[in-house]
Amino acid sequence: MAFEELVVRLNDGGYKNWLKAGRCLVILKEGLHPFTDQHMRDFHGYLLDHNPQLRNTCRASCQLRTNKLCSGCSEWKKEILKQHRQPKPTIYWDNCSPAYWRTDHWELAKAYMPRGQASKQRADQCDAAALLNLINHCNWFNFVDPKVVREVIQSRNELMHSSNFRMTDEWMRHFQTSLKHLVHQIDQQSQMKKVAQQIDKMLKLNLSISIDLMDGLESDTTSQSDVNSDLVGQWEAELLQEMLQEFLNTPAEDEDTDAPDAEHLRTLAGFLEANKDLSERFSAELQVINSLKAKE
Repeated sequence: MAFEELVVRLNDGGYKNWLKAGRCLVILKEGLHPFTDQHMRDFHGYLLDHNPQLRNTCRASCQLRTNKLCSGCSEWKKEILKQHRQPKPTIYWDNCSPAYWRTDHWELAKAYMPRGQASKQRADQCDAAALLNLINHCNWFNFVDPKVVREVIQSRNELMHSSNFRMTDEWMRHFQTSLKHLVHQIDQQSQMKKVAQQIDKMLKLNLSISIDLMDGLESDTTSQSDVNSDLVGQWEAELLQEMLQEFLNTPAEDEDTDAPDAEHLRTLAGFLEANKDLSERFSAELQVINSLKAKE
């Protein structure tokens, strides 16, 4: 039954576009993990080498919410603002633990990310949106055109906030172009060259044919034989899980971002409930959403 429901969804071209675009963002994220981690290590080392005050140990366990920082942490805060690519930046200081700025390059990275990164300790714990915002905001990445980065961020937001879980062919062409331009600017590293190849392969993938191959039906497309319904179902579940996490974890007061509202949650819940296989897989999340709806 679950397989049949997945096949029905994949018979919709717009839904297949939505799913493939989401998978491309996962591929991009996995390529950005080592790329951003190494560059932030280099950036952190550069700052320490060029400003001796940044080496001072925090002896007060500074917390930004108290607005009282020791001299070393205050110097780090000044440097973070100085290295921001925007003239009047909004920085989510709650992402950071100032006492660790001196020793942990990823605590520095989180100052350039959206709200909600406080628990993320490594690059590979961050999603595509967080890493793209890091590149967009941190001056260390000034070799990447911010316009190109913002185009991918916008496409990502449109995908995650889609009300019908469908993307048009025209949207996909624009998305593909934006991804290509971004990866091209940072493909001096071998893993990004591999990312470009994987994204291209994903965008060309005929998910319907892949399902047929899983059932042993004859097909001329043998290059896709390693993709079956279980794998496609996993991709779908990962994308929906990311949406649920974002929609449920975004603070309601976060008015200056594209924070999902109650309508987004209702739409997502309705989609999951309309597909029995998905409603069973995400039953716990649906209970949370229904409890939130009951409080409205």
